[in-house]
Amino acid sequence: MPEDHSIIYIVDDDASVRDAVSNLLESVGLRAKAFPSTEAFCKEVRPSVPSCLILDVRLPGASGLDFQHQLIKSGVTIPIIFITAHGDVPMTSRAMKAGAVEFLMKPFQKDELLAAVRHGLEKDTIQRREESEMEVLRSREAQLTQRERDVMALIVTGLINKEVGAQLGLSEVTVKIHRGRMMQKMQAASLADLVRIADKLKSRANSSRS
Repeated sequence: MPEDHSIIYIVDDDASVRDAVSNLLESVGLRAKAFPSTEAFCKEVRPSVPSCLILDVRLPGASGLDFQHQLIKSGVTIPIIFITAHGDVPMTSRAMKAGAVEFLMKPFQKDELLAAVRHGLEKDTIQRREESEMEVLRSREAQLTQRERDVMALIVTGLINKEVGAQLGLSEVTVKIHRGRMMQKMQAASLADLVRIADKLKSRANSSRS
C-alpha cells in the first residue's frame, strides 16, 4: 500500500466535514488536502503520486456528479469516493456506472470511508503502473519504421514470414530482417510476448477512442 506518498483530496463545501475527514485520514497516517469547491481543487497542482478524491455530491454550482463527468471527459482518472446526505438509487447508480469507488451516505462509518480510500489508492496505483508500462511500450513502438509496423501487424495474426512477404510484396529474407529489427526494438522475447504487447497497445488505442 503506497500510503507514505499518497494524497487523499477532499472537496466539500462544509468546513466541519472537511476537518473531520482530514483528521480521520491523518490519524491513520494518510495525507489529506481539503478544498471548499471543485474550482479550488482544479487549481491545485497535483503531484504524480497515488491519490483519490472524496467528493460531496451536492455542491454550489455544478454537482459532484457533474464534476465526475468533467474529469472523465478531461481524461483525469483519479478514483472518486462520493459522500452525501441526500442520496438516492438513481444518483448512486449514475456515480458507480461512471466508475466511482464508493457512494457513502452521511453520516458514514469511519471504517467504511477508510476501506473505500484504501480501495481508491490501490486502484490508482494499478492505473499508474499500467500507464507507465504503456508509455514504455508506446516509446518502443514509435521507433518502428512503417515497414516494421506492417510486418508486426501481420506476424501477430499468426502468419509466417513467407505469408507476410506475399502480402507485402517482399521476399522472405527481407521479411526476416524487418522482423528481427522489430522484435529487437519492441524488446519481445518471443512471438507470444509480441502478441501480448500488440494486444496491450491495441486495447489502449481502442479505449482512448471510445
